[in-house]
Amino acid sequence: MSTESTDPEAHARGEHFVQSLERGLAVIRTFTEQAPSLTLSDVARETGLTRASARRFLLTLVDLGYLRSDGRAFSLTPRVLELGYAYLSAAGLPEVAQPHLERLVAEVRESSSVSVLDGDDVVYVARVPTSRIMQVAINVGTRFPAYATSMGRVLLAGKPEAELEAYLQRVELDRLTPFTLSTVARLRTEIERVRSQGWAIVDQELEEGLRSVAAPIRDRDGTVIAAANVSAHASRASVADIRRDLLPTLTATTARIEADWEVATREPGRGRKAL
Repeated sequence: MSTESTDPEAHARGEHFVQSLERGLAVIRTFTEQAPSLTLSDVARETGLTRASARRFLLTLVDLGYLRSDGRAFSLTPRVLELGYAYLSAAGLPEVAQPHLERLVAEVRESSSVSVLDGDDVVYVARVPTSRIMQVAINVGTRFPAYATSMGRVLLAGKPEAELEAYLQRVELDRLTPFTLSTVARLRTEIERVRSQGWAIVDQELEEGLRSVAAPIRDRDGTVIAAANVSAHASRASVADIRRDLLPTLTATTARIEADWEVATREPGRGRKAL
């Protein structure tokens, strides 16, 4: 199989673009929490590949150890974790943030996370859950649409105006709950509010019963590189409770993360690592 793309759209990305790599990664991304096991037909349908092409990619990934097959269906193996672990190890910020999240969770007795923006989604890169029996199933690597999360709005508010405008032009606002903002105009207004006040509270827009507050994590130049949050069940904390009791502790935590991150990025040999 040729590694050179003949697709005009691919060439618009650059002569270096290897479409077969893009397709292989698309096959891996087809497997999700909702679809952990897929047949050849499933993968071909979801990726838009022919059955013959999908079969070659699937069998190659099996040979490489990233997929397993029972003869009919395919599923991911633990080896795919190497891909994400390499990022977390190199990024450094999750390692810096983790002890601060642990201290925060011990103090407020609610879950806390750090995420970064990847495309139009937030991706969790550090998390400390509470030991409560009922909790949202979120782990490192979990992705959510940025518009419906407190961390996402903080990260969007930190983007340059042109990038934010491009996002608002393309975003599709799915009504994840009855409380989810349903228009771009309302989302724009909310992001401007977040820019002005420096934090975001989302009330049951991602999942009914879940409220969260987020604050930015900035580098030494003031650029927003990540966001941290505290989430709580609506039965335990009103929006007023979150603003009064959780927000000050969260912003104190992000300030400590920023201070440690500045020290970490000045250490010899580490350099300044972008997320």
